[in-house]
This record gives sequence, structure tokens and C-alpha cells, in this order.
Amino acid sequence: MEDKRRCFSLSQNKFLQHWCVILFLSSLAILPLTQSFNYGKALSKSLLYFESQRSGRLPYNQRVTWRHHSGLTDGLEQGVDLVGGYYDAGDNVKFGLPMAFTITMLSWGVIEYGDEISSAGEYTHALEAIKWGTDYFIKAHTHPNVLWVEVGDGDTDHYCWQRPEDMTTSRQAYKVDEKNPGSEVAGETAAAMAAASIVFRKTNPHYSHLLLQHAEQLFEFGDKFRGKYDESVRVVKGYYPSVSGFKDELLWAAFWLYKATDKEDYLRYALEKANEFGGITWAITEFSWDVKFPALQIIASMLLTEENHREMGFKLVFEQYRSKAEYYLCACLNKNNGSNVNRTPAGLLYIRQWNNMQYVTNAAFLLTVYSDYLRASNQRLRCDRGKVGPEEVLLFARSQADYILGANPMGMSYLVGYGSRYPQRMHHRGASIESYKENKGFIGCTQGYDYWYPRNDPNPNVVVGALVGGPDQMDRFCDDRKNFMQTEACTYNTASLVGVLAKLHGVEEEDGYLNTPLLASS
Repeated sequence: MEDKRRCFSLSQNKFLQHWCVILFLSSLAILPLTQSFNYGKALSKSLLYFESQRSGRLPYNQRVTWRHHSGLTDGLEQGVDLVGGYYDAGDNVKFGLPMAFTITMLSWGVIEYGDEISSAGEYTHALEAIKWGTDYFIKAHTHPNVLWVEVGDGDTDHYCWQRPEDMTTSRQAYKVDEKNPGSEVAGETAAAMAAASIVFRKTNPHYSHLLLQHAEQLFEFGDKFRGKYDESVRVVKGYYPSVSGFKDELLWAAFWLYKATDKEDYLRYALEKANEFGGITWAITEFSWDVKFPALQIIASMLLTEENHREMGFKLVFEQYRSKAEYYLCACLNKNNGSNVNRTPAGLLYIRQWNNMQYVTNAAFLLTVYSDYLRASNQRLRCDRGKVGPEEVLLFARSQADYILGANPMGMSYLVGYGSRYPQRMHHRGASIESYKENKGFIGCTQGYDYWYPRNDPNPNVVVGALVGGPDQMDRFCDDRKNFMQTEACTYNTASLVGVLAKLHGVEEEDGYLNTPLLASS
């Protein structure tokens, strides 16, 4: 089915088809030319989202009260404690690779914008969101060369529509080890724990040191025993397959370990392996849980201005990293002569139809971070179509955040719970079924699919701060629970948005240069 027709043919229910058409047509007159948003409020809601996705025994200060304990026997069959962590999206599986990427991006956001997060009163919540993930990774890393990377499997889980509190699906756990390697997930988990170690360095130095120990062991494991994790854990292939391979994750982890330890060996690894591993050869227009090249290229390029790095004898490699970083950034800004990232008519970056918002928030975050770098180093971004200043780079990042929050043809906030109009029928098992707090009676697998899944009513529980997959390439969106490509949210969608919202909140508070009128899409 072509994506442009999806909103109108998702459901056999004539009412829903009619409702989707009316929603789109009536919304065309809603959007004002300029809108202002409360970025601090959006930031608060974004961080609340991670509490909705928690697995395990929920703490006393749990704010999302419609959730309850779940997955309390995870790992029991394998003799390991794997209770905790996050469900990745609207299902009840714990996938290690996207969970680790979520924590890396949350940590990076706190590293860059911790002051802004603090000024919004959300610093403690941000650290709690990170630590819920890293506590789980510590459990999952049971031996220097063993990492448990999945609990449950998508196939059996997707046959059921159940609250996580009622799960009757398989909770089998899967691991990577020396004989069954998984360099992508080992590398990404190393990156997550290294980045998080920076976050906790001042507030919890013992914990920070523990995370760093695990990060270094995981990097060594992933590098020494190289192999694709989806060849070792085949059940993940239909859900989070590794298309880009593991070399980008190893470079990514090396850069994060260098930032966390200041050990030159890690930087030297990333520079010496730059050509062999594709760091300076791949020009990519996608940054995601699978593809890390643009982000690691940006990290490398931001190291170039530091004097001690110029003295290492790798100036050309740094320059090549920067060239590839600029290619990605300029592609997002539509400033390359060749390939640029597609946009919807209203200016939203558009990579692909399934959960497109993940690419939008990842791009917005990298643009935001690089705009700060340009400003601090008094530089401009070099693109084929001319140089771009830091203000224009950040203004475009803001345009993507504003689109998410409601500056779009649908007049809808795609951040659930923000604004007066947001998706009501999110594709999410726990949200779509009466909460455990309201009904402690068991709701079975088929009962969920027969009664709760097909309902036209809004979800009884609101997953505040969830960022859904978003509109199609023509800015159309159909709020239908069956429309999982558009109405399902994932942890990594929101993780990157946290940093962007924090930056925009900080600028808003300072009454800074973002008061400039929003630039039109070019």
C-alpha cells in the first residue's frame, strides 16, 4: 500500500476512515503562521515518558501511576537477574540495542544541557531516567565477555495484546558471548555506560567509576570478538536488525570512552580505524539506533579545534571526519548540491514512513549541538550552497521541534500529552487497556486483541511525553491504533528530543537570539 493512501485505508471501519479524512481536511485552516511553545513544559513531559516504559519493580516515587510492577521473573529461567530496564515501544519486549542507544542519547543531552535541564527543574528526573537503564545494563553484563541483550521476543509478543503487568508471553532471555558475538550491542552499551559515567561523575563518583569499568570491558569484548549481533540472536532480525554492521558502534564507543576517560588509546583507535571502519568514507544522511556514523563524525569534528589533538599527527583524518559531518548537517539543511534529506511540504525532515520522528529528533539534536560548537569556536558550517551560521542551524533545529509540538498542517502535537490536541489512540498495549490500578483482574492475550485493541475510543491511559512516529510525507496523520507506523512511539524518539527541548528552554529563558522570526524552509 502506498504511504500516501495509508491514512484513508488503514481500517475497514467506515467511521474511522471518514474521521481521518475530516481530521486532515479540517486541520488545514488551523495552523497559524507563527506559534510559540513552552519548551520547559515539553521537556518535563518528555522525561516523564520514560516512567511509562519502565519494566521491573517500580519505585516509591513513580509518577506514572497507571503503571505497576511487571517482568519480575525476567532472566529467572536462565539463572540471571534481568528485572528492570525499559520496554522499547508499544510492546513488552526489552531490546538491548535500542535501549542502549536511548541511554546514550539521554546522557549526551544531559552532558550538553545539564544546566538548562536543571533550570527547568528536571535534572533529578533526567538522571533517574538514565540510571533506570544503566542499572539494568550492569545486571545484564554478567561477565566481561557476556551481555544479555534481549528479554522476550517480538514474534510471540506481537500475538498478544496485553498490559505488561499481565504478560503471559515468552520471557526467554538472549545473550551474546565469545562464541556468539554481538559487537553492535556491546559497542552501543559501552557507549551508553561511558556517556552515563560522565553524567554521574560529580553526583555519584562511585557509580560513575562502576559504569566506566563495565564500558571498558564491553568495548574490549565487542572489539576482540567481532560479529553481528543479529546473527547470534536471530529472533531480533525482524525488529532491530543491524543493517549498518558493527563498525560504526565500535568507533562510536571509542569516542565516548575517550570523552569519559581522556585516554588517548581510545581516540587513537577511532582515528586509526577511521578508514577501515567507514568513519571517513561513509557520507550518510541518517542517524539512528542502527546507524551512528553522522554522530561520531560530528564528535570527531568537534575535537579538531583542540590543540592537543592537532599535535597527534592525525589532522587529515580529523578533517575527513569533519567533511563527512558537514555532509550530514548540510543535507539536513538542504544545502548540499547533491543528496539532501527529503522534507514534507510543511518542512519536516522525512527519511522513511515507519516511525519517521526518530530521524527528526536525532537530526535536530545533532544540529543543536553543532550550532553550539560553531558559536563557541566562532565558525560557520561549510556547505556546497554557502556557509551557514550557528543561528540558522539552531533555527532549523527549532523548526523541527516546533513542528513536533504543533506547528504543522494537522495542528497537532505529536508529543503525547503536550498541548490541547495530540494523538489519542497511540499504538501501545499498556495505554490502550484499562490500567492495573483501576482493574487488577487478569486481562488475557486474546481478550486484549478482541476487545481493547479494536476500540474506537481514546486510550484510557495517556503516555505523556511519548513521541509517536508522526505524519506521512505529505504531512498527513491518522490517529488510529492499528496505524502502528504513525501512532507507535519509541524510547529513542523522545531521548534525542530531551536535549533539543532543554537547549530551546535555555535560550527562551535568556531571551536570546531565537526571538528571530522562524526561517522558512528552503
